Amino acid sequence: MTTHDVFFTIVGVICAASALLSVTTKHLVHAALWLMVALVALSGCYLVLGAELVALVNLLIYVGAIVVLVLFALMLTRAPIGRSHEHDTSLAQRAASMVLCAATTALLAAVLISGLGNNAVRVSAGSTHTLSVQLFGTWVWPFEMLSLLLVAALVGALAVSRLPNAAIARTESGEGS
Repeated sequence: MTTHDVFFTIVGVICAASALLSVTTKHLVHAALWLMVALVALSGCYLVLGAELVALVNLLIYVGAIVVLVLFALMLTRAPIGRSHEHDTSLAQRAASMVLCAATTALLAAVLISGLGNNAVRVSAGSTHTLSVQLFGTWVWPFEMLSLLLVAALVGALAVSRLPNAAIARTESGEGS
């Protein structure tokens, strides 16, 4: 076992554990923070595998933008910060979801193990330079448009959150038009 294998295993376990905690926690803010840990650990997996560009894009887009957007939305909507009993599920639903999760994991593992077998598969998709030229040459405008859309959504959410409660009630009932 090489050093890369050890680092990949450690970071992979951290990623899987934090993803599991993100899904099972009762606190919404804690779920968002565990999601951030999972995404940072996933970037670590990409770094160990030698995909530096994918790791940096994952950090910039998912950790730097999406998780911050989720936290910002939680703060704007005044979502319950602590444990919410309204969102609890029954023990039967939890058991059914665990069985479904285990079945999906077993199916995926069986397909991957039978598909790959004992043969080592090396995928060569080109260099990082080729990918970055395609990504930041051809596809830079869609990314910029997406960032403008996200900024417009944030500004709209901020504007709606600043409205007085009476104005919101009139708009919801249709009296404001």
